[in-house]
Amino acid sequence: MARTTDGNGVPVPQRLLAAATRLFAEQGYDRTSVQEIVEAAGVTKGALYHYFGSKEDLLQEVYSRVLRLQQERLDAYAGADAPVERRLRDAAADVVVTTIDNLDDAAIFFRSMHHLSPEKNKQVRAERRRYHERFRALIEEGQQAGVFSAATPADLVVDYHFGSVHHLSTWYRPDGPLSPQQVADHLADLLLRALRP
Repeated sequence: MARTTDGNGVPVPQRLLAAATRLFAEQGYDRTSVQEIVEAAGVTKGALYHYFGSKEDLLQEVYSRVLRLQQERLDAYAGADAPVERRLRDAAADVVVTTIDNLDDAAIFFRSMHHLSPEKNKQVRAERRRYHERFRALIEEGQQAGVFSAATPADLVVDYHFGSVHHLSTWYRPDGPLSPQQVADHLADLLLRALRP
């Protein structure tokens, strides 16, 4: 029976994802072979195909795992017992921090999404749309309550914030002057200022 963890107790799927993420970030998805991934993870090709089925499945999971984390956290913020301004600000800051914490994943995804099959691309877009719709619902809640300005359509406000988030991988540097939380606070504050009535 194949080992499901290494000596440190790291499960094989996590080892494969870590190796693939590092290699895709360093070399690009299209220039990384399955052989390089399994060698870096210290497993066989059989293990990769057992857990993921293909290199494309690994690419999809690189992005989906971050989106699942962000969706879970957004659902918690949106459902909290707090004023809508607080819930939106917390959610807006959180997506920045979790994106910076997973910067390689975000960069890989935006560089390599075109490598996904139409069906996988559709799945990923549906997951992302669900996240954006939940975020938009917070904005709409505040607009309907008169807490936020309704002058700008909620969809445009969502695009404004996520445009900033999606570009983090092009300019943010861990050794730069701002911490992930500081960047998150600035961008969340900009969003809230833009929504002031």
